[in-house]
Amino acid sequence: MNKKRKLWELNRPTPEAYAEQVKTPIVVLLDDIRSFENVGAVFRTADSFSIEHVVLCGITPVPPHREIHKTALGATESVSWRHASTALEVVAELKSQGYSVYAIEQAAKTKHLHRIHQLPLEKVVLVFGNEVHGVQQAVVDKCDGVIEIPQFGTKHSLNVSVCVGITLWEFSKYLNPQLRD
Repeated sequence: MNKKRKLWELNRPTPEAYAEQVKTPIVVLLDDIRSFENVGAVFRTADSFSIEHVVLCGITPVPPHREIHKTALGATESVSWRHASTALEVVAELKSQGYSVYAIEQAAKTKHLHRIHQLPLEKVVLVFGNEVHGVQQAVVDKCDGVIEIPQFGTKHSLNVSVCVGITLWEFSKYLNPQLRD
């Protein structure tokens, strides 16, 4: 692609227009993510789906950082974000504000991602956990439910940034005002 193309030629909002547009009522909560590149990729995906906010918890790296910038490509400037000490405090806070909170995880009792239309979807927090250990059980216990991406291969795991992309697309189909017919 020609890098000299203007944003309007690609039907993309300017940074000013993006800041003013209605956001998809989704908060992505990253809990103890280790990889700077994964965090950057999540920011880039969050920008793509015009989500409301990203919360970085625990040991999750925060911008500005060269390794985050490498994959975020400036999305840390367009996406609203903050850092919090623990995911538990953020889950409690956002639930008190009327958000439904779902851990994206493999667990005994899950709702498969392709069935989210059966959930109450108005304002949603999606919790993604550590690349090795997943979402902490204490956090899962405080969530309204657990969503699982069905997988059919031998590994039964996805990179967290890939998981965020798949999940945001599915939730955006129901929550993004620009996708409503």
